[in-house]
Amino acid sequence: MSDHHSSQAYIDLNCDLGESFGAYSIGQDAKILPYVTSANIACGFHAGDPSVMRKTVQSALQAGAAIGAHPGLPDLVGFGRRNMAVSAEEVYAMTVYQIGALEALVRAEGGVLRHVKPHGALYNMAAKQTDLAEAIAEAVYRTNPALILFGLANSELTRAAERSGLVVAHEAFADRGYQADGSLMPRHLPGALIEDMDIAAKRVVQMVMERKISIGSGQHLQIHADTICLHGDGAKALAFAQRIVEACEQEGVVIRAFGQN
Repeated sequence: MSDHHSSQAYIDLNCDLGESFGAYSIGQDAKILPYVTSANIACGFHAGDPSVMRKTVQSALQAGAAIGAHPGLPDLVGFGRRNMAVSAEEVYAMTVYQIGALEALVRAEGGVLRHVKPHGALYNMAAKQTDLAEAIAEAVYRTNPALILFGLANSELTRAAERSGLVVAHEAFADRGYQADGSLMPRHLPGALIEDMDIAAKRVVQMVMERKISIGSGQHLQIHADTICLHGDGAKALAFAQRIVEACEQEGVVIRAFGQN
């Protein structure tokens, strides 16, 4: 019986990992991994380096998480969160390059690369700019058409991926505010980051069970969530992850990697 015909609700919990670089340690990867079903691993452009990538791949395999590439803009100083004037051709090439690097490390450890999720500014730019969305979708499809593309629900990126024939996981965020057009609220605005883990957990359950999310003043945004992003780099990241898993389990939601039975 397929998910659509059963009353059983499923959700994938993903987390961006491997975002340390050289001597700089970021995130709580080892502690968060037991709570997530998909691991998005930085590929060296916005964060990560070959050693960090390899260690993170090993940890994700040990934890049984599905592994994805997390390609970003070439901006270590800005952690890939600053918009850059990049062409569609550049985005295509940098995406293929980063997927290739991580895929080799995954294969060398005996694993299989399952998905791709762009990072930070690249993700947000591709959510709105059709040419960049198409460049990413083409890069993923031509690298390996069996890869799943994770993108912001209701965005140009998920639409481009569907047009290209890729399997798409529509992503929503546990701890981010949304705007009326379905885009994420810019981080500098009040309400962009949700600090209260009980509110975040309620939002996750609402997204999974009711396919909508509150955007304030009594308004709701229809949202289709296949996978929910948990951030691994905040002070309360671990408690957040635990609370969200607990809330899902209380509602009988099955937590599993997207695309796996």
